[in-house]
Amino acid sequence: MEEMGYYVFCAVQTEGEEREYGQAELAGAGRQLLTVHYKDSALIVAEVPLKIYHPNKDNLMAHQAVVSKVMTQSDTVIPMSFGNVFKSKEDVAVLLESLYPQFAVLFPEIKGKIELGLKVIGKKEWLENEIRKRPQFAKAKRAVHGKSKDAAYYDRIRLGEMAQKLMSELRSDVKGTLFESLKKISAAAKANEPTSETMLLNAAFLIDRDQEKHFDREVNAANDKWKDRVEFKYTGPWAAYNFIHINLQIQAEGQR
Repeated sequence: MEEMGYYVFCAVQTEGEEREYGQAELAGAGRQLLTVHYKDSALIVAEVPLKIYHPNKDNLMAHQAVVSKVMTQSDTVIPMSFGNVFKSKEDVAVLLESLYPQFAVLFPEIKGKIELGLKVIGKKEWLENEIRKRPQFAKAKRAVHGKSKDAAYYDRIRLGEMAQKLMSELRSDVKGTLFESLKKISAAAKANEPTSETMLLNAAFLIDRDQEKHFDREVNAANDKWKDRVEFKYTGPWAAYNFIHINLQIQAEGQR
């Protein structure tokens, strides 16, 4: 018989009420979501085969789907990192008690708040036009043209450095205008490192749930202003992943 354990998805502030959260689809089957309580907090878990869960697409989507489902029923959700499985409910209870001092600080900070994500990607035509505006690029390209790879080695390095400098300038411009304007209407904002060469902004914003429509309007207005130059990828609502840092240094002994 397969050994079973408990997978931890997220934490909620319970305020004394007991709720049903439905099921999770994990490890090829529907798993009833359960709660493990301590004071005014609870961890949302599911009984699953006790094994290592790899962060493939299906597993990551299953984890996120549960967190999103819980968000529809609770206004204070602390997402937990992927892949935490414990041998028993007692081990989960030990974990919850050890984490509670952190939760007690986080609950009031994120109560009634959601995270929205915005990625800004420069359009090819606009980026190429920005390059054409700079005569030093044309000069550097001429220095490379017609030369062998070895002969143009240092010229190629210089051309690459110029391209990096240009992207840095464009990212600074987008951050100083678009990001800062949206930051002013957020409870908190974070600019993460770009994940591609043409990405100019990779931002997360923490906002009050009742301000989501207002924030949407501001993003749409910014998109109208920037749409000839960049593409917006606007996502959410999410739990406050970018604004929560849980220290799991104290862990239940039963975790694999």
